[in-house]
Amino acid sequence: MIKGGLNVEVVRRIAASPVTVFSFLVEPAKFTAWMGVGAELDPRPGGRVRIDVDGEHVAVGEFVTVEPPHRVVMTWGWESNDAVPPGSTTVEITLTPDGGETVLRLRHMGLPNEQEKQSHQAGWNQFTGKLAALLNSP
Repeated sequence: MIKGGLNVEVVRRIAASPVTVFSFLVEPAKFTAWMGVGAELDPRPGGRVRIDVDGEHVAVGEFVTVEPPHRVVMTWGWESNDAVPPGSTTVEITLTPDGGETVLRLRHMGLPNEQEKQSHQAGWNQFTGKLAALLNSP
């Protein structure tokens, strides 16, 4: 993992319980409903993370911490991006109940430069927005 670096943070309010939201972070079929076209997820410390985002960009890392239904930490990087290679950054997602909803807070830490920070900020905004829309729909 890169020590230091730049960080991204995204906060979303989702109209679902932490248990429901958590399942969309660790179950491959549910994960790909909001991000990617394929996912291999082994949600345990040291378990594999491999997400085919669009048939061209593949994120690779491993789970560091899995605390159902409140927190997931994983390493993150890209098969075809030398600036952010597999496992070189850290993504932490926390889920906090708030009434009948959940506050999702995603922090992506250790990005190497402003360009990667902006790219990942846009990506996480898009994908967490898709997750919120999916779970907020009746």
